[in-house]
Amino acid sequence: MIIGGKLFTRIFLGFWLVTGAVLASWMLADQYFEAHPGEPPEHRPPGPPRGFILRTIYELQNEETGALPALIQRAQAEHELDIYLLTPDGADLLQRNVPPAVKQVTQALRGPRRQAHLRADGAQLLAFEVYRPDRGALYAVFVFRPSPHRLLWLLGSNLWLRIGLAMLISGLLCYGLSRLLTGRLKALQGASRRLAQGDLEARLQVRETGGDETDELARDFNSMARQLQERIEAQKRLLADVSHELRSPLARLRVALALAQEHPADVPRHLQRIERETERLEELIGQLLASQSGGGPLDGELDLVELLEQLVADAGYEGAAQGKRVVLRHAPERALVAGSGDLLRQGLENILRNALHHTPADTEVQVSLEAADGEYRLQVEDSGGGVPEQELERIFDAFYRTDTARSRDTGGYGLGLAIARRAVGQHGGHIRARNSGAGLCVTVTLPGICSPD
Repeated sequence: MIIGGKLFTRIFLGFWLVTGAVLASWMLADQYFEAHPGEPPEHRPPGPPRGFILRTIYELQNEETGALPALIQRAQAEHELDIYLLTPDGADLLQRNVPPAVKQVTQALRGPRRQAHLRADGAQLLAFEVYRPDRGALYAVFVFRPSPHRLLWLLGSNLWLRIGLAMLISGLLCYGLSRLLTGRLKALQGASRRLAQGDLEARLQVRETGGDETDELARDFNSMARQLQERIEAQKRLLADVSHELRSPLARLRVALALAQEHPADVPRHLQRIERETERLEELIGQLLASQSGGGPLDGELDLVELLEQLVADAGYEGAAQGKRVVLRHAPERALVAGSGDLLRQGLENILRNALHHTPADTEVQVSLEAADGEYRLQVEDSGGGVPEQELERIFDAFYRTDTARSRDTGGYGLGLAIARRAVGQHGGHIRARNSGAGLCVTVTLPGICSPD
């Protein structure tokens, strides 16, 4: 299993940093209070004194007498405390004035006790019995002055307070991280609910490129919502167009029936009209079904060259009466593509018929087929002057006509290129149109297959 991605990295680093911050703050706090051992013995765990006191006691016992003043001054400056080294009679070895509390705590060391604790005037005093080879038994007294920061003193003297502060800080960090990770998912949930309720404009605010997996998910959702909106709107337009197209022949059928009832002598003529309108309805329904057909599996193969030769011959035969020619140029010897049934044949035939219909008399429709990079590119170019640039994409929509004034008798139903687009799409290809200068050029690209040996 591959683990990676920006979201995984953010989660991993986020929780790692949170855990590291908690542990580091705990260790730093422990190091701070190790270097500032101000908590009384009843709040300390059992065992020997803290490392700072142990190191200082060792140095007081082993340093030369001349180095003791500098040692004590350095320790007092670094740790904000006072250190006294007293003889058994209570005199300071460095000949300083000894406060009464210092003398009082040393009194507790008489007898078997080797350390004592005293709290006086807000300060804490720790006394230890030490031994120097040149002076014998002495008393080392550490006087921890009251901390000017009440919070630090409380943290140093209360373990549960430190634990509670660590939990609070880690909770805030984890809350912010959780909101960061789940905010986009909440927005996605809200947008999906709006979309399910019929709001096709529901979108997520997201950058166009980059970001992590949640940004990619948001862009995919926006793409899905946009495609869903386009398809629903296309279905609505299709329903409106179908209703409009069916209304005219049905109206003419109703008129023909009414006239046949009013004029029995002209019944044969009206029946011919009814038959003609019925055939138009059947043709319209057939083309509509073809334009919306999902097609079948591509379990066969077609030779585009052979298919185009047949279609070009049929189209040229139809256009010969008006001097229109259909010419196939630049075709390879063989061009195999995956196919199913007559869907692709019908789509390509519609492209040729559309070009033949719009090219003027005594001109030609040029058809070419080329192979490149495992694909076949078919171009059908007429001499009809082209279409407006803004309508190049719309000519493949169902019931769309560039000339809305022409009749259904001469102009068809506007389903031919829609059927062609669906047929090409079902075969994994693409279709587009452009103005070539002389007329409209329709380009079809289809993936090729290798011929079995």
